[in-house]
Amino acid sequence: MEKSPEQRQSERQVLTHIQDLVAEEHRLLEHGSLADADHERLTRLQVELDQCWDLLRQRRALRETGGDPEKAAIRPPDIVEKYVG
Repeated sequence: MEKSPEQRQSERQVLTHIQDLVAEEHRLLEHGSLADADHERLTRLQVELDQCWDLLRQRRALRETGGDPEKAAIRPPDIVEKYVG
C-alpha cells in the first residue's frame, strides 16, 4: 500500500525525532563519566527512544493491515520498557 504525503511526513517527523534523540544520546555518552543530571537525562532519552520506535512500529503495522496510522499512540514507559527484542 502506497503512503500518502501526510503519512510520509508523519513518519519522517518520528524518524527525525529519533535521529535527534540518538545524537543527544551519543553526545552524552562521549563524555564518559556522567554527572547525575546527565545520567538522568540519558535514562529519559532511552525511554523516549523506545517510545518513538514503538510508535513507528505501530504506525507501520496499522498501515500494513489496512488501518489508519494516525490512530497509533505513544504508549507509557512502563509498557514499552517491558518489551524484549
